[in-house]
Amino acid sequence: MAVPKKKTSKGKRNQRHAHWKAKAATAAQKALSIGKAVLSGRAQGFVYPIKDEEEASEA
Repeated sequence: MAVPKKKTSKGKRNQRHAHWKAKAATAAQKALSIGKAVLSGRAQGFVYPIKDEEEASEA
């Protein structure tokens, strides 16, 4: 026979929500940092074709 589940407490719910928000904030901060590094030219771990664009504009 089916038995209803116990209600999750507000504290547990808020804890899960805070963890989810913290993960999102961390991901956003990381994305912003990577974007700034790419735009300023300090990024070391990316390969993107800058020289091809420069050669095309000179010709």
